[in-house]
Order: sequence, then C-alpha cells, then structure tokens
Amino acid sequence: MTTKERYAYIIQYFRKQMPEASSELHYRNPFELLVAVMLSAQCTDKRVNMVTPALFAAYPDAESMAKASVEDLLAHIRSVSYPNSKAKHLQGMAAMLTQRFQGVVPDNIEDLQQLPGVGRKTANVVVSVIYQKPAMAVDTHVFRVAARIGLSTNAKTPLETERQLVAHIPEADIPRAHHWLILHGRYVCTARKPQCDSCGIRHACKQAETQSRKPCDTSSI
Repeated sequence: MTTKERYAYIIQYFRKQMPEASSELHYRNPFELLVAVMLSAQCTDKRVNMVTPALFAAYPDAESMAKASVEDLLAHIRSVSYPNSKAKHLQGMAAMLTQRFQGVVPDNIEDLQQLPGVGRKTANVVVSVIYQKPAMAVDTHVFRVAARIGLSTNAKTPLETERQLVAHIPEADIPRAHHWLILHGRYVCTARKPQCDSCGIRHACKQAETQSRKPCDTSSI
C-alpha cells in the first residue's frame, strides 16, 4: 500500500467512525481549554478533569487567575504531574494574557507561544479546537500512532511528524484528525498492548503489513 492509499483508507475510516471526534478535556470557553491543555502535559485527561472544576470556580478568567498567588494555584492542582512548574506557568500565562491580550485567548500559534508554559502542541490544540484552524497537535499518542501505522516516516521529532501529517491530510480534516489519532492511540493502538485484532485500520497499518499476523512490536516505539 502506498502512502497516498494508506492516508486515504485511514481518513475515510475515521470520517465514518469518528465524525464528531473531540477533546476529552472538560471546558466551557477558550480560557478554560487553554488551562486544561496546559495541565494535561504528561498527565491524563481524567486527572485534569478532576482538578479543573474547583480551579475554574475559584479563577474563572485570566484576570482572576493572574491575581492569584502561585501557592494558591498549587493548592488546586497539586494532584497533577509537575504541579509546581505548572502553577507558575498558569500564573504567568494569566498575567500576560491579561496585560498583553486583554484576557482574550489568541487565535494564532505565534501569539499563543509567547505565553509562559505554552508550547507548540498546546497552541495547536487551542487554535484547532477553538478556532477550527488546520493545526495538528502532536502529543505522545499521535507521535507513536503516526509512526506505527505508517502516516509518518522516519520522523524524529513531533514537529517532523506534524509536518508530514499536515502535508497529507485534507485541510478540512486536520482539526479533528488530531483527535482521531489521539483517541485511537489511547484506546486501541496503545503503547504496550495494542489491540491489533480489533483495530479498524489494521488493513492499512504499515507495521501490521510488515509483521503479517504477528502482534505489533512496540519495543522501538
């Protein structure tokens, strides 16, 4: 199967099976999504969703969060991964968002990445989910799945994977394609025990193709 054929097969599958794919993070507005995505770095969405209700109740917008102390924020997010650095980033992000952007979450990657604690992946999530722009966020799931099934080739960094995916996925599909791949990686094409026998895109999977009927080899991914 060629790369073009593989992309066509997989995109068609997800269009049918996950037409409304979306983030599993809970949020009500752009600011809440930005905060939730920042907290989700190396942490599960489930854990973040347990923390954010009380956090958002106390600090519903950038202005109120900017006025909070790092210690106050830390008390709300202590159970997530790397809480100390994330508390500092949240306070710094909220302060800059208030001072430089009048509390409005930017709609472009460049401005978002000026905010403390906001990297390219987080910025891509925000612009694709909130503003429906063709940005592809590459987290560990997307990076792994893209390499394993053959959507990326010899990509050494998330940015390389992002560029390959964006080059082959139709622009209209890019905002939801991130969710297709992350959900597939989270529940089917898992890191240690991929569910190959029940995988709906097995026939287009490069690793399944090379290993025939053998279980996926995850030792190098």
